[in-house]
Amino acid sequence: MKMSDLIADMILDMFDDKSSSVQIQRNDLANRLGCVPSQINYVISSRFTPEAGYRIESHRGGGGYILITRAQSKDNAILALINSIGDSIDERTAKANLNNLSYQNIIDDKAVKIMASAIKDNNYYGLERDEANSVRARQLKQMLISYIN
Repeated sequence: MKMSDLIADMILDMFDDKSSSVQIQRNDLANRLGCVPSQINYVISSRFTPEAGYRIESHRGGGGYILITRAQSKDNAILALINSIGDSIDERTAKANLNNLSYQNIIDDKAVKIMASAIKDNNYYGLERDEANSVRARQLKQMLISYIN
């Protein structure tokens, strides 16, 4: 298992049924896992994103910590993703967002496969890249809205 997976799993294990947030001291977690603190930063910034339903607060200083707050419901995570997409999205970013939703068990694998096939570049053949990314963003948003309705 990759170090980034171990870090993500350890952070996810810190959440319990009663708590929607965890407080992490980056250096302590890095020491426990035998990695550098920048790896903790990487995992937090890439896996615990607003698109995946998380909010990150960083408190610096002597007793500094990182507070990760999880959305209260799966719908909130999907809505956060919809709001973050904007007017344009490329295939790679769209797939990464879908994979994050799947990884967090927010949407099921079958829905991810269907949505991923709909947002592939080859579906926009003949369109300029900017136009394709714009259409893809609108379609992805509509699919996500349909998923929660």
